[in-house]
Amino acid sequence: MKNTLYLECYSGISGDMTVAALLDLGADEETLRQGLKSLNISGYKIKISCTSKCGIQAKDFDVLLEEHHNHHHTHRNIKDINEIISNSNITQNAKEIALKTFKIIAEAEAKVHGKSMEEVHFHEVGAIDSIVDIVAAAICMDNLKIEQVIVSPIYEGHGHVRCQHGIIPVPVPAVVEIAKRENLQLKLTDTEGEMVTPTGAAIVAALKTGNQLPNNYIIEKIGIGAGKKDFPKANILRAYILQTIEDNEDQVILLQCNIDDMTGEELGFALEAIIEEGALDANFSPIFMKKNRPAYELTVICKEEDNTKLKKAIFKHTTTLGIRTIPSTRSIMKRTITNFSSTLGEVKIKEAKYEDITKRTIEYEDAKKIAKKHNLSISEVFKKIYSEILK
Repeated sequence: MKNTLYLECYSGISGDMTVAALLDLGADEETLRQGLKSLNISGYKIKISCTSKCGIQAKDFDVLLEEHHNHHHTHRNIKDINEIISNSNITQNAKEIALKTFKIIAEAEAKVHGKSMEEVHFHEVGAIDSIVDIVAAAICMDNLKIEQVIVSPIYEGHGHVRCQHGIIPVPVPAVVEIAKRENLQLKLTDTEGEMVTPTGAAIVAALKTGNQLPNNYIIEKIGIGAGKKDFPKANILRAYILQTIEDNEDQVILLQCNIDDMTGEELGFALEAIIEEGALDANFSPIFMKKNRPAYELTVICKEEDNTKLKKAIFKHTTTLGIRTIPSTRSIMKRTITNFSSTLGEVKIKEAKYEDITKRTIEYEDAKKIAKKHNLSISEVFKKIYSEILK
C-alpha cells in the first residue's frame, strides 16, 4: 500500500502554501529547521504559525528576510543552487526532489528569456525565500515518506502582476511554460490576481505522479496551508494523506485509429515506440475498411495522465489523421512478483489473484536464459519449473 498525497489546488499553489500544508500534515518541524540550517545560507528566519482564511484554520509558513536583504536579492544560477543543495545535510531523497524542482524552473526560465539554463540568473527563485521554500517542501515530503502524489486541476487567476521586468500577464510566462512542459492541468478562474507562482508550479510538477484519485480511499490526515493573499474564496492549499482501498478495477483510456498505408516494418516500429512512451498495452488488429480495403486498427491502452503524451506518439509514428478516445473501466487481477529458486536456477514468478482465483506465470526472459544455459527447449524449462512450484 503506497503512502499517497493528494494536493487540492483550488486556490492555486505557491511554495510557502505547500510547506505549510505539509507541516500541518505532520512533517517534523525540527527536522525541517535542521535541514535548512545545513544549507549554510544566511539573511533569513522562518516563522511557523497558525492563521485563519475565511474562517478556516490553516498553518502559515513565512520566510522573513533580514532587513539588509529586503531590497537586494542575490542572483544565483542553477550551478550555484545545485551546489548549495548538494553540500547540505538533508537526505538524498530530499536533495533529488529539490534539484528536480530547480531544474524544472531553470528550463522554463531559460525558454521564457531566450537563454541557456546556465545563463539564467533567477529572480524569484534566486531569492533566499524561494530557495528556502523549495528545499523546505522537499524535506517535508521526504519526512512524511510520501510515495505518490495526485494533483487536482490547478486553479489560476487572471489580470496582470508587476515583476522585475515590468507588468506581465497572469498566468505569468514561467508558470505557463512549466504547465506546458510538465502537463499540468491549469484551470483559469474569474479571480483577479496571481494564484500560481513559478515556485509552486515547479514543486507540484516535480512531485506529481498522477491526476486521478483512486476509486476507493479513506482520508487519514488533512493539512491546510495558508497563502499570503486574500481572495474572495479561501486562499488555502489542502493536502490529504490517503489510504487506498484495494479493488480490482481501474480507469484507463483506449486510443484507437485505422491505418491502411504503412508497411509491416513501419507498423512494428510504431508499436515499439508507443509502448516505450508508456502505453499499458498496444496492438494491431486486421480490419476491412470501405470498398473492402485491408487495413489495421491500432488500439492503445493507457493511463488517463498519459493520454496526451500517447496521442502525440501515435500521430508522430503513424500516418493516421484522427484518434478515437474511449474512457474505459479495466478489471484486473492483483499482481505480485516473487523470486523462486528452481533446480535449474533462479526465476521470477508473477502471481495474480482475483477473489479465489490464483494464477502463476514464470518470467519469460528468466526461462529463456535458463534454456540457453542448459541447452533445453523453453517448453522443457517451463514444465520442469512449474512441477517444482506445485510441489
